[in-house]
Amino acid sequence: MSELRIAVLDDWQRVAQGVVDWAALAPVGQVEFLHDYPADIDTMAQRLAPYSVICVMRERTPFNADLLARLPALQLIVTGGMRNAAIDLAAAEARGVTVCGGDSYRQAAPELTWALLMALSRNLLAEANSLRNGGWQVGLGGDLAGKTLGLLGLGNIGGTVAGYAKAFGMQVIAWSENLTDERAAAVGARRVDKQVLFEEADILSVHLVLSERTRHLVDAQALGAMKRGALLVNTSRGPIVDEQALLVALESGRLGGAALDVFDQEPLPLDHPLRRLPNVLATPHIGYVTENNYRSFFTSMIEDILAWHERKPIRVLQATPAGR
Repeated sequence: MSELRIAVLDDWQRVAQGVVDWAALAPVGQVEFLHDYPADIDTMAQRLAPYSVICVMRERTPFNADLLARLPALQLIVTGGMRNAAIDLAAAEARGVTVCGGDSYRQAAPELTWALLMALSRNLLAEANSLRNGGWQVGLGGDLAGKTLGLLGLGNIGGTVAGYAKAFGMQVIAWSENLTDERAAAVGARRVDKQVLFEEADILSVHLVLSERTRHLVDAQALGAMKRGALLVNTSRGPIVDEQALLVALESGRLGGAALDVFDQEPLPLDHPLRRLPNVLATPHIGYVTENNYRSFFTSMIEDILAWHERKPIRVLQATPAGR
């Protein structure tokens, strides 16, 4: 292979160049860090046309069939993590573009989930803002010990969060479509029916993968079944929760509050009501934005490129066959 032109996108914090040493790629190509992100596909296609390899961070930049068709030089996409719904894997495969994923630091998302849960429960945002603005105490915080945490999904992240909850003296219940009693018991949780999960949870935390089966799984009916004043935490994917139904529940006071790191549209529009509701604690999808996780992501990207260059690709992501 001739020398590659390698583009690193999605470096919103402008930290990619310093988190890891990219010098390992010097023998195979030139690495360029691009910090301008035009929204229109024509400009994206023009700017990315020279690159054979593109590094992307999770789901910040969509690579759909249209964009891929306009990048004839593109041979490899590497992404942080082992899932990226913003890449059309079938279209990439059809064009002969290899897509590879990477390792991640598995504590980042659970730690943010717990930080948001505690901050929401104790009303920390309002209290901190009151102090910053010259005031003092403005309300009563909630308690965790003895409360019930409902986990919608009990994979790696949900299982870790269950451990945190047990350490704080909470009862933990969980549901997902394929959850077993044995898996639940292994992390100190009790498997319940989906309806029971919504009805019994004082705090509901979402930890499912987004798919057509899980899209809007937390809908108006589910939110209506929850205890009045219950809290919701979502650090998974925005569309798992029906956003309009969530807004109604928050504005009516049916839900006591929500802590959200993910949204239907990202970045969240400036005029979106979730930016201003007083019972919402919102963060800009930072569940994976930590030093250890970025180091894992970018180290994996370098490994992926070197392995692919040697015609021995690793961590290859493939489109899910229809019907699965």
